[in-house]
Amino acid sequence: MTMIDDNLQWVRERIWQACQQARRPAGAVSLLAVSKTFGADAVRQAYAAGQRAFGENYIQEGVDKIAALADLRDPAIEWHCIGPIQSNKTRLVAIHFDWAHSVDRLKIAQRLSEQRPADKPPLSVCLQVNIDGGPNKAGVAPQEAMALARAVGALPGLRLRGIMTIPEPAPDFASACAVHAQARELFDALNAAGLGLDTLSMGMTADLEAAVQSGSTMVRVGSAIFGARAPLRSA
Repeated sequence: MTMIDDNLQWVRERIWQACQQARRPAGAVSLLAVSKTFGADAVRQAYAAGQRAFGENYIQEGVDKIAALADLRDPAIEWHCIGPIQSNKTRLVAIHFDWAHSVDRLKIAQRLSEQRPADKPPLSVCLQVNIDGGPNKAGVAPQEAMALARAVGALPGLRLRGIMTIPEPAPDFASACAVHAQARELFDALNAAGLGLDTLSMGMTADLEAAVQSGSTMVRVGSAIFGARAPLRSA
């Protein structure tokens, strides 16, 4: 058994325990393994341990990894773009990825829709919401999310699935839950408006339990699975 096998088991146990504490059913929260900066071999090890959904922040790195692991498409790997998407990178995302979590502008959504190949299913999309107004965080403002969601939901090449948040680090569990609860309230409001969302993508290694307590349906975990990261590089 590899380190990645062991780490995945530990993270899955954390998710299960968090669901128990929140009185949510097992399986209510899916795990997105954030594989940015790690090579195809690490993803292959995680795949062998049963992981299927992988998140990439750097688009070109993700495209290269998708090509290197093309033999693992059955049963399918699911590739999620979770990093910023610039206009000159939308085609790569539209062609190669299954999900895009970081849509925060209608222009980007329109380009993804137009560039999604006709032989692929609609690209699953989450709107990135700057839920706590962090000055260094991307995302649409919460009060603007409804209008953006309606517009994105009408685009033919996309399937609007939900919202994604990356709040500023919280000092304690209660504070983290309070911020995540704001995202849950927005998610519920969007669904009350008839948008039919199924994905609340929030929570990472440090705040996984608080996110699950607050209603997250997908947590994004990287370092707890793959280890310490290499230095950051450009997309």
